[in-house]
Amino acid sequence: MKNLVLLFLFAFSISCAQEKQAILGETEWQKEMNADFKDATKSPLKDKDRKTFEGLDFYKFDSTYVVNAKLTLTPDAKPFKMKTTTERRPDYVKYGVVTFSLKGKEYKLNIYQNLGLLDKEGYEDYLFLPFLDDTNGNGSYPGGRYTEATIPEGDTIIIDFNTAYNPYCAYNDKYSCPIVPRENYLATEIEAGVKAFKKH
Repeated sequence: MKNLVLLFLFAFSISCAQEKQAILGETEWQKEMNADFKDATKSPLKDKDRKTFEGLDFYKFDSTYVVNAKLTLTPDAKPFKMKTTTERRPDYVKYGVVTFSLKGKEYKLNIYQNLGLLDKEGYEDYLFLPFLDDTNGNGSYPGGRYTEATIPEGDTIIIDFNTAYNPYCAYNDKYSCPIVPRENYLATEIEAGVKAFKKH
């Protein structure tokens, strides 16, 4: 009888170890994303999707998509209501224009500040960079993706497209997500960051 109990406990511990799988991801950022998506308190996934979730689909990390951009400030830009996928219109301001080279070509994107976050701890230097590119609908989420940056001390800012992520609306239509402005379209394929999510 004692042996049966031990056998049962051993089998139970193995099944628990198998259930608690290692967090997948090639980089620390990818692992953090996957951990958040598994966590019911943070995940944007619907319950049915979260229960079968194993990991997001990422493009392979590529240092080509970590760019040093020139930041040109736009101090006279007026705040505006950014369109979202719902009636919500959060207040943003164009903080500046980032100019960078990628695969031998020069590109420009507007970078924004969310005025509603300025007073929130940890977001004082936060910049929001939504963009569209030629992978949209062909590998990545059709509505474009977001990445983030922090206000630099000088006029050079690092943009890492390997940390490009989908709006939460890609996973769950209960969310209200900023719509990427058309002027933030890059006429190239940004094969970095999170790919489109395949719903079950």
